[in-house]
Amino acid sequence: MKKYLDFIIKGIYAGILISMGGIAYLAIENKIVGSFIFSFGLLTVCMYSFNLYTGKVGYLLDNKLSYIIELLLSLIGNFIGTLVVGNVMRLTRFSSYIEKAQNLVNIKLNDSLLSIFILAVFCGVIMYIAVNNYKKQKDVIGKYMTIFMGVMAFILCGFEHCVANMFYFSIAGVYSFKMFYYLIVMILGNSLGSLIISFYDLKLKK
Repeated sequence: MKKYLDFIIKGIYAGILISMGGIAYLAIENKIVGSFIFSFGLLTVCMYSFNLYTGKVGYLLDNKLSYIIELLLSLIGNFIGTLVVGNVMRLTRFSSYIEKAQNLVNIKLNDSLLSIFILAVFCGVIMYIAVNNYKKQKDVIGKYMTIFMGVMAFILCGFEHCVANMFYFSIAGVYSFKMFYYLIVMILGNSLGSLIISFYDLKLKK
């Protein structure tokens, strides 16, 4: 039981850190600078080994079936973390963040499900490469540069990251049936993108 609770708690921390990256992105007008600072979220998640779903799902093929439970609990934790931060931020003076998030969310929810899925797949590819390189790269510069470049790439390209979007939905105050099934599509896309690359990675090991 303690192990399962730990998965959720580490997931909550990851959700909080990704949300902090999202706040920075909303706060900074320059998209390039904003995406660079957003990288703080993924970097700290990797440094502290917190449970970010998009950073862990790519290792599903390399683990036992019980790993699915860890993934699901981590995802629940991610949602709780983003939910808390998003709603707390709605209590602050930064109303401009809320308006910007609402505009961002409207773009996503007015897109087609196929488009959302494809963009989420590409994000999943980038996230696996960034996190896996951080874990395996011995060169310090290469280790950190992949995180920063990966996050900047998915943000500037407009790819869909399910946990980051959890935060945007939360701070925008958008909760609906449509939001949830769009979120599920994002999760599936992120998962497939990560697994496509990790499958090739596993073949290289053999």
